[in-house]
Amino acid sequence: MPEDLLVRFCAPTLAGIKTGSLFTLHPSSRDDFRKDILMFNRSVNSKGIRILPLKVCDDYVLTYIYRPAMLDKDLKDPVAVSILKRFGYAVISSERCLADLVRRLNTSPTFPHEIGLFLGYPPLDVDGFIRNPQGGFYETGYWKVYSDVDSARLAFRRYKKCTEEYGRMLKEGRTLEQLVV
Repeated sequence: MPEDLLVRFCAPTLAGIKTGSLFTLHPSSRDDFRKDILMFNRSVNSKGIRILPLKVCDDYVLTYIYRPAMLDKDLKDPVAVSILKRFGYAVISSERCLADLVRRLNTSPTFPHEIGLFLGYPPLDVDGFIRNPQGGFYETGYWKVYSDVDSARLAFRRYKKCTEEYGRMLKEGRTLEQLVV
């Protein structure tokens, strides 16, 4: 698994300040990809982080790295629960919601924008985007902001600084396992 790719797209999740991140891999073989996922999970599961393929296609894999404890908390938010129920999720557990997300990614004719809930985006912003993706937002950064601009700006700055710091530490020779908090 390319460490520079994980740092570039997932540093805030690796650092424990963001629930989850998505990235696309173009593995040379599915067997190697499965081995990489198993090795990664074995090396960092004890730090409260997990990686899982959400959608496997012929030439790419949409991959999700996340913090299960943070996801559990995020998906209990009443606005998040309402959004998930609206799209047919069985809001029993975060694991079940993940299974429903995988199902929607692989069967829905459109991209499931509720995925923002799995990435730690504020539920009001996810709902705002679902209802009006073209307008009504106040700011754009890691997501479109429809509600608390000040909190979003703070998060954007933290995520950017974290990604820069993790990139620097990786270049200095730190391993991915050392970077996962």
